[in-house]
Amino acid sequence: MNDSLKNKYDSIIFDLDGTLWDSTANVALAWQAAISKVDYIKEEMTQERVRSITGMTYDAIFDKLFPELNIEQRKEVQSLCAVSELEILHTKGGELYPGLEETLKYLAANYKLYIVSNCQNGYIELFLDLNQLHGHFLGHQCFGTKGNPKADNIKDVVNDHQLKAPVYVGDTMGDYNAAKQAGVPFIFANYGFGVVPDGMVATISNFAGLKDLL
Repeated sequence: MNDSLKNKYDSIIFDLDGTLWDSTANVALAWQAAISKVDYIKEEMTQERVRSITGMTYDAIFDKLFPELNIEQRKEVQSLCAVSELEILHTKGGELYPGLEETLKYLAANYKLYIVSNCQNGYIELFLDLNQLHGHFLGHQCFGTKGNPKADNIKDVVNDHQLKAPVYVGDTMGDYNAAKQAGVPFIFANYGFGVVPDGMVATISNFAGLKDLL
């Protein structure tokens, strides 16, 4: 790991899906339950399909998954999936990456911690509630709050909390692009769902690697 990153930042902003936890298996169950309520979708919702759109904004997800639907149908499916997703995740949750809580506790002693995700409203709160992690984070922002792209939400967190030297940790090219647009350095979590070939200040192969890096 690169010791030169120690004491370089005052804060860490995290992506959620593919960075802090993997909820794709149970999201697939939730979305399958939702689409079974309409008669105009016949295909099956799989974990692989959910993984393929992880990191996209909630609106863009359903445009990509169901391009053949009209606008009204897509809005109905999106609404059904949003409700079903939160209901099922409240019960089943997701899979936390190994060493998550221990690493967050370590990092929170030295850095201000935040979450910025492209998820729907209530999703970050569910993650924090379910895993009793509120105490580690000072704030969060998501696509569902204002409908803004991730770069704008990163900027909001930086400005609202007066962060001087933040770094963003994410697992997809979309995360990297958003951090770059927001003017924030990027650490690539290569254990997640995406591929980022270059441009990051560091790469971690497991979440606990942040303890050595930062």
